[in-house]
Amino acid sequence: MSAALASALLVPAARAQSTDLSACMAELRPAARSGKVSDATWARHTAGLQADFSVIEKLNFQPEFRTAIWDYLSALVDEERVADGAARLAQHRQVLERAEQRFGVDAATVVAVWGVESNFGQTFGKYPLVQALGTLSCHGRRQSYFRGEFLAALRILQAGHIAPERLVGSWAGAFGHTQFMPSTFERLAVDFDGDGRADLMDSSVDALGSTANFLARAGWQTGVPWGFEVKLPAGISLAGEGRRIKRSVSEWIARGVRRVDGSPLPADLGNLGLLTLAGGNGPAFLVTRNFDALYSYNAAESYGLAIAHLSDRLRGAGPFATPWPTDDAGLSRAERRELQGLLVMRGHDIGPVDGMLGDKSRDAIRAEQQRLGLEVNGRGGQKILKTLRAG
Repeated sequence: MSAALASALLVPAARAQSTDLSACMAELRPAARSGKVSDATWARHTAGLQADFSVIEKLNFQPEFRTAIWDYLSALVDEERVADGAARLAQHRQVLERAEQRFGVDAATVVAVWGVESNFGQTFGKYPLVQALGTLSCHGRRQSYFRGEFLAALRILQAGHIAPERLVGSWAGAFGHTQFMPSTFERLAVDFDGDGRADLMDSSVDALGSTANFLARAGWQTGVPWGFEVKLPAGISLAGEGRRIKRSVSEWIARGVRRVDGSPLPADLGNLGLLTLAGGNGPAFLVTRNFDALYSYNAAESYGLAIAHLSDRLRGAGPFATPWPTDDAGLSRAERRELQGLLVMRGHDIGPVDGMLGDKSRDAIRAEQQRLGLEVNGRGGQKILKTLRAG
């Protein structure tokens, strides 16, 4: 290894030992000036800024890409969220109708985004955005991307859209009822309640209108479904197939694909892509370009499917007809809380019983799996829940 390379590799390690971001902020100041962040705004929000390295840990572990799809969906689309979503549809009917008239996106889809993103405004995230994005601008992967978001967050504060103490959200910088990134807010947030400013933190009306605007700008086609579950013929090849490979309906019909209830495929939806997130033995879907619009919200197919499925459930549809290919299905949030309660009854300190299976809950699950002779993986599924229920 050359001395120059060794020196370059040591720089991130040396910086990571200190939470002080002043040197990095000095490097970013010219870009901030070019990005129309005033000296006063910069000084107010970056002086003494300290890194929060917990966001780097989360950057390297994102559930959309690491969690089994049946675990991911079981908590995001459960009966509790369906019921809550139905209540929000009724409560905000007039706002949602107005959003559909203006942007062409149906109410169930907009509410599904709201439910998946923040549990209908109940979970905004706790990270101060300036600190989180400042940290990600100076450490970890994708620093260039996060620097753009950092400057956008400062411009939002500079313009007075949101008070500094209210600008909190996810570790990655998304905030508000429907979790816009700062640059997305600048492009697509709308003042839908007519008070003169767009506020995704304290105005669900603005958030719903802004979400409809986002999807419309992402290419949403009014009156077209996101897709539907299908039944694949035995032996069909999945090689080369995917959401982005759109084929004509006639081609899918010729290959023996049918709707999951056995009915023929609709002929008026244009080209469709095949989505199989658990391979050929799990639920399969033909998806339209509207699924691509959902995907653009968070760039994860599992995430897009969660919104799509929740929107269908809000329209009265049931669960997927095809089971996931696992002998240990995932848990709803109510079942996760039940599992945590059973762990507490057995003397485990897991923190709050909140349905969030964090490190303490997983450690307790491992201990119980070891004691019970189950596979020791720390995963909360139906097997451990049913075994503990049985006492």
